[in-house]
Formats: sequence, C-alpha cells, structure tokens
Amino acid sequence: MIETTTTTARPVTTSSVSGPRTLDDLAALDVTALEAVYRRGTVPSSLHALDGNPVCRMLAIRGLDQGGRAGFVRNLARAAWFPWAGKSFAAQADGAGNGINRVRLLGGKRWFPFTTKLEPSAIDGAPCIFLDYRHVVNPRPIRMIRDELREVHPGLFLGPAMLDTGKGAPRLVLWFACDLGN
Repeated sequence: MIETTTTTARPVTTSSVSGPRTLDDLAALDVTALEAVYRRGTVPSSLHALDGNPVCRMLAIRGLDQGGRAGFVRNLARAAWFPWAGKSFAAQADGAGNGINRVRLLGGKRWFPFTTKLEPSAIDGAPCIFLDYRHVVNPRPIRMIRDELREVHPGLFLGPAMLDTGKGAPRLVLWFACDLGN
C-alpha cells in the first residue's frame, strides 16, 4: 500500500454528507478526506465512461493541504493559467484505452501519453483505473508516475498521483480529479 501521512480531516459539510458532487467539493477536502472518498469510489463497467476531454483539476498536495497553504494550492490549481489543463481519454475496449495530458505551455500541447486499464489500486488493492505512463516516449521521471482513478459521483473521477520508483510502495504526491459532467 502507499505511504501516506495522517492529517486532521475538515469538518463535515452538507456536500460531504451526501458525498462530493463537484470539483469544488473535492477541492475543499484535505488529503485524508480525499483518500476516504477515493476508497468509497467505484470503477465503471466500461472505460468508455471516461472518453473525452474532461475538466480536470489538481486538488491537494501531500503536506500542503492544511491552513493557508491549502487555500493557495486550491487557488493556484483553479487558475486559467495553471500549466496542467487536464487529461483526454479514449477507450479502445471496455477494459483498455489510452490518453494524454493537456498542458497549457507553449500555446497548449498534449504531452505524456498513457494507457488505461483496470488493475488493483496501490491505495487499497480494490479495482481502479490505472494510468500507465511507462512508454519510451515519456521522460524517465514521467514513467515513474502512477495515476489511478475511481468514479466518486456520476461523471466525477478522483485519483491519487503517486511516485513509483520500483523500490517499495508508491508514494502519494497529490490528488486530482476529472469531471466529465461539465
């Protein structure tokens, strides 16, 4: 399982009682609360549920998810000029597909391709959508990224971004989400 830190969860709000429904709901949570939401998430019956160009956002960075730092991270990630614009997905079958990251640098680019497949999560061993960056076209640091996704509300996918050096469990770096409902 992944290496995590323990933090104090935010107070329960009306939106968190029924579960997060939007990117803003998820962005209001700290790392510990996001992990709890992720653990309750599910995998759709087909990866075609992710097809398209969802609105995506970085939510919380491990170690920077409390106090004023959390607000800074939330505002930074929401900014129209934030370098990461999200991911695009295209399933090739119910259980496999591919995708690429959308980046707002140099006039907007599509960098760092990945394949998608169903696999046990590094968080809890339950099924997840694994985004596999281990492609020769990606630089070595990108190939060490382990992204996962689960659906936490219809069309709203939450996932950890982890660093997998191959030496022990992947290490949580941050949480992100993709919303196909927009």
